[in-house]
Amino acid sequence: MLEILYQDDDLVAVNKPANLAVHRSAFVGPDDAFLIDMLREQVEGKLHLAHRLDRATSGVLLVARSSEVAAQLGEQFMGRTVRKRYAAIVRGWPDPEDGCIDYPLPGSRETGPRREAQTDYRRLGIIEVDIPLGRYEKQRYALVAAEPRTGRFRQIRKHFAHIHHPIVGDSQHGRGDHNRLYKQHFASHRLLLHAARLEFTHPRDGRPMSIDAGLDATWLRLLEHFNWQTAYDNWSLA
Repeated sequence: MLEILYQDDDLVAVNKPANLAVHRSAFVGPDDAFLIDMLREQVEGKLHLAHRLDRATSGVLLVARSSEVAAQLGEQFMGRTVRKRYAAIVRGWPDPEDGCIDYPLPGSRETGPRREAQTDYRRLGIIEVDIPLGRYEKQRYALVAAEPRTGRFRQIRKHFAHIHHPIVGDSQHGRGDHNRLYKQHFASHRLLLHAARLEFTHPRDGRPMSIDAGLDATWLRLLEHFNWQTAYDNWSLA
């Protein structure tokens, strides 16, 4: 069963689990489960995706209950009036502690034309763990908040890889050795990127909407282990 975060006659918001594809595409196998099919078993009526999340990413996903509402929400996303707040765990300690990654990105095809892309970020917590890896006796990681201004394909993942602080668990753009370290030592088998909040305008009556998605067991365990829970709570409640 999917966790439904909000529901009315126009919208459904769910907390998408990590490693669940939103819909059928060339990136998933024919036998995989799909969020939109699972949601149709819980919610009656027509459902239309208002936006996308990567299969590996967890968090808030908006679904419209009519094509008209989907189009209105799509205009908000295209117009960059939707505020998207993500949490991630990255390799290393980004310096400066906050800033904007401004680096043009292609679409789903790497050979396609590059378009402007900006991601604001802020460091929320840091940790150094006593686990040897390569030529380093200790490894550094950081809890970061990210807010993409634009909505390019895998933007946050590509941007943190571009500044040499890839997100832990990213098999396409990250570091395999650090991903294995998290699997072996911290039982983390997922991309550590979570869509924590969406802020937008209700397409029917213009109400300001703010929808939050809670963290899964892997995230909660890591926050406790690294003593980051307070830092995360202070950011998520702001």
